[in-house]
Amino acid sequence: MSSIVALAGSPSTESRTVALLRHIAGSLDGHDVHVVPVRALPADALLGADTADPAISAVVRQVTDADGLIVASPVYKAAYSGVLKTFLDLLPANALAGKAVLPVLTGAAPVHALAVDYALRPVLAALGARHVVQGLFLIDKQIERTPDGVVLAPDVQASVDAAVDGLTSALPGVLTVRS
Repeated sequence: MSSIVALAGSPSTESRTVALLRHIAGSLDGHDVHVVPVRALPADALLGADTADPAISAVVRQVTDADGLIVASPVYKAAYSGVLKTFLDLLPANALAGKAVLPVLTGAAPVHALAVDYALRPVLAALGARHVVQGLFLIDKQIERTPDGVVLAPDVQASVDAAVDGLTSALPGVLTVRS
């Protein structure tokens, strides 16, 4: 069983991005998935780059020990969120070495899809990711929040499934066949 950390980089408690990330995490049967809302980390420690803080160090350790990572954020000003950037800056060099990583962004318009490859992917590669799989971008309106999570249109769900398959097939020593 592979361990996967799913970083939720939205500053909002009512985020479609976080709901989508939880939906993706729920589809990863057979893997140990831990969803981490970065906004829930202690703000003083996060902003002060206090990696000795127990909550911060625990999440950094989870990331460095994981086999794979999902990094999700809404797009703000043509890039991922500041709260996510603040956390990624706390990771040690090569923290993602040996890991497969799935970048997931949400935004208001298709033009924001460029942020996957031009904003988030370079940071993940700089942190040493072994394989950054094809990223996923969804327009906010494609994500319908419900009391139980999200509902996605069939074509959107197919894109999510393909992204998940890309991640799971890139995990070290994992062969995944989706039926």
